[in-house]
Amino acid sequence: MGLFERFLSVWVGIAIIAGITLGSIAPGFFALIAELEIAHVNLVIAVLIWLMVYPMMVQVDFSSIKDVGKSPKGLILTLIVNWLIKPFTMALLGWLFFKFVFVDWVDPDSATEYIAGMILLGVAPCTAMVFVWSQLTKGDPNYTLVQVSINDVIMVFAFAPISGFLLGMVDVAVPWNTLLISVILYVLAPLLAGAYTRHRLAQGGDENKLNRFLGNLKPWSVVGLLITVLLLFALQAETIIAQPETIGLIAIPLVIQSYGIFALTYILAKRLALPYAVAAPACMIGTSNFFELAVAVAISLFGLHSGAALATVVGVLVEVPVMLSLVWFVNRSRNSFSA
Repeated sequence: MGLFERFLSVWVGIAIIAGITLGSIAPGFFALIAELEIAHVNLVIAVLIWLMVYPMMVQVDFSSIKDVGKSPKGLILTLIVNWLIKPFTMALLGWLFFKFVFVDWVDPDSATEYIAGMILLGVAPCTAMVFVWSQLTKGDPNYTLVQVSINDVIMVFAFAPISGFLLGMVDVAVPWNTLLISVILYVLAPLLAGAYTRHRLAQGGDENKLNRFLGNLKPWSVVGLLITVLLLFALQAETIIAQPETIGLIAIPLVIQSYGIFALTYILAKRLALPYAVAAPACMIGTSNFFELAVAVAISLFGLHSGAALATVVGVLVEVPVMLSLVWFVNRSRNSFSA
């Protein structure tokens, strides 16, 4: 696990503080950045999101899909949790907390946007960081690759309809054109670009060339994430300074969702008698989120100043410490699984 992954929450925390500080000092500059958009797509954020997403998509090897028949129970578990359970429990928790538990502390419009951001996190299963979690739990790397590749294919077709359905259920008017454009721009296009890049670099079986390319690209992915976080919090600076408890309120249901989904997946993996090397990454991929995609779509649908965008960034902040605690638990309990 590299320096960035190990201290991701620290870097994000620094970017948050810097963003709030700069947003308070120079609000006009960030307002100007917010105006640089075409068809509801902010041009600056679009470039930054591509810096984050493209390296992840290059890692996905679709030739691994041919191994989908190996240990099908683990893959079925992952797909059921990611697409039939997780999005709906996330929407339910968001609705429960922000429409009832926190109703006296959050205005109705903001509450709806926070729920929307949570929904977008719930519908975006992890693509890149799951490789890190799998490695830390000594999961089967090839099987993890199969899980991620299948999820990415499904995401192209399922992200928009599930997101639209759940957003509609919480009374969010869904701009379908913008949602579909977001899927094309931030899922399909980088997925195809990543597949093409991987094919070109891996020709002749030279994995070293591909690994060098990814190594050189990774710092730019880090820069993209941190600048995006900084921009979002700079634009939200006035709201956050006036209501600092907002971040904590958003974090509570996100943490509950993460531990709850993990517990469900962990129990099901044991009931299915999955071997540890398959069960560990299955638990990790079901719990973590493709937060880069969620951030991008939240910005496209609701804007840089929105509560939805803020909720997705809080998801980044809480995910790493939560996931590291789950890595520790899985490693401690590995002897309870079959080899």
